[in-house]
Amino acid sequence: MQSDDLVLLQQFREPATKEQAFTGILKKYQEKLYWHIRRLVVDHEDANDVLQNMFIKVWKGLENFREDSRLYTWLYRIATNESLSFIEQQKRKASVSLDEVGDVLSNKVKADTNFDANKLEWKLQLAIQQLPEKQRAVFNLRYYDEMPYEEMSRILDTSEGALKASYHHAAKKIEAFILEN
Repeated sequence: MQSDDLVLLQQFREPATKEQAFTGILKKYQEKLYWHIRRLVVDHEDANDVLQNMFIKVWKGLENFREDSRLYTWLYRIATNESLSFIEQQKRKASVSLDEVGDVLSNKVKADTNFDANKLEWKLQLAIQQLPEKQRAVFNLRYYDEMPYEEMSRILDTSEGALKASYHHAAKKIEAFILEN
């Protein structure tokens, strides 16, 4: 574990420095986690809500963090689980099929004023939204965060081989989508 993370964890366990340490963790990881969540849930407001819920869970659970993994890995696991839970809740609320969820997320991408329909990045985002949630999480962690499979294995609680296969299938689906559209 990184020494600055160890210091933050030690400070968090002390009542006098608990809030300061949590603020340090927020500052260090908030932006990376926001973008990880945003790539999964697409919408800015939704990403902020998921991030906020995620940090509430971190605040409540950090004292019990056993340091079996890096703090970064633990945070990403919570962010991923919160994102996937949020998507499941959205599906239940809207009572839509898996295919329709991809359409809903694609429409959010299309409505985002930051995307230009003629740019490859926009097509990539549309393609990513067509993937099943877990495959999308694997693709995002590997492609955007350049996370090693070993680290992803700890976050997603899946074997490295399964993650490699999932990433490969996701990349093939994305490639096909971009070529067809």
